[in-house]
Amino acid sequence: MTATLEAPARRSLWFHRDFRLLWMGETISKVGGAVTGVAVSLVAVDVLNASSLEMGVLRAMSWLPWLLIGLPAGAWIDRVRRKPVMIWVDVVSMALFLTVPIAAWLGALTMTQLLVVTLVAGVGQVFFSAAYGAYLPTLVHKDDLPEGNAKLAGTEQVAMVAGPGLGGVIAQLLGPVTALLSQAVGFLVSALCLRQIRTEEPAPERSEQPNLRRDIADGWRYIVRDPYLRVLAACSAVDNLTLSGAQALLVLFLVRDVGQDAGAVGLLIGADALGGVLGALIATRIVKRLGTGRALLASSLLATPFGLLIPLTDSGIGLGFFVAGLLIPSIGIVVTNVVVNGFRQAYVPSHLQGRVFTSSRFVAFGVIPIGALLGGWLGDAIGIRDALWVLLFAAALGKLLRLAGPFRTTKDLPTEPRTS
Repeated sequence: MTATLEAPARRSLWFHRDFRLLWMGETISKVGGAVTGVAVSLVAVDVLNASSLEMGVLRAMSWLPWLLIGLPAGAWIDRVRRKPVMIWVDVVSMALFLTVPIAAWLGALTMTQLLVVTLVAGVGQVFFSAAYGAYLPTLVHKDDLPEGNAKLAGTEQVAMVAGPGLGGVIAQLLGPVTALLSQAVGFLVSALCLRQIRTEEPAPERSEQPNLRRDIADGWRYIVRDPYLRVLAACSAVDNLTLSGAQALLVLFLVRDVGQDAGAVGLLIGADALGGVLGALIATRIVKRLGTGRALLASSLLATPFGLLIPLTDSGIGLGFFVAGLLIPSIGIVVTNVVVNGFRQAYVPSHLQGRVFTSSRFVAFGVIPIGALLGGWLGDAIGIRDALWVLLFAAALGKLLRLAGPFRTTKDLPTEPRTS
């Protein structure tokens, strides 16, 4: 039995059955993903004795698919129903992550397998993210999108707070390989929850003669010609280029430079997600007080410079620099993401959602492998701590790009779709 799209919620979206299912599945999946994020890095460092460059390559593998298939994936997603795609990606990803502990238990795990699993899982996440980004507007009313995005962002961050710490504890007690099983469980729960959603998804609009190249060009052209989307895409690319390089080195930095064990690494990395929780809690208030345009500028410009505290990290009380350097910028990042996601979902026409989403992600995520490799190379060339200084200073300067375009003078971003 199916249901049609509900009118704007007079009560919280927690009373929306299908939204709760989407939220539940994704929260559990994100907990598993956060556990796995720490566990994969610890498997590489502790089990496979990876170098700085290999850690950069490992991070690059998870994002490389956005460069390889991001654009055609978005065009294809606009031609099909999104929910079945998400379910199939969950099922395949579950099977994929089960291969790592099985290989480890058989004594056959290699860095090559870890890289291949990461790459193929990244391919699945391209399709899942494209479908997921376009699916929420078909599940809840447009007027409920800000609340829906804030709730999903907030609970995702809560999961990411619990996940790294839990991953560190599991890795310390049972080994990092065993911790990877949580990701397989997360994918299974996500698939089951999506399967239970009853809201009928509208049939995709189909052109008389589908043309993949033309569809990709339509999405790309929409972004390039739009002053808001164009600046957002450029800013995301600069942010991710610099921050991905720094993030590729964080676990290695804590283990080898600061001397922390697996449990401590998980707890410290969790500061990033704790900041995200705080950001999600205050996002709606900031938007109401400042307007969406000004909230975007404030969250971008004021929080990121605190990342420069991270290279000051040392053992003992010096760990506070690491916590503050992750937590405060994360607050700004989540507020920014809540604003940008709600803006894009309301602003872009439905038939272009998948293409515009993946074209934006192609620019934003396509640079992450480059940044990760750059971070790994810098870590080997000048040392991990000095590499973090360079990358985080560049990230702080990059935030000034937000002053370009219409954002500098816009209090509230547009809420109606622009005609293509």
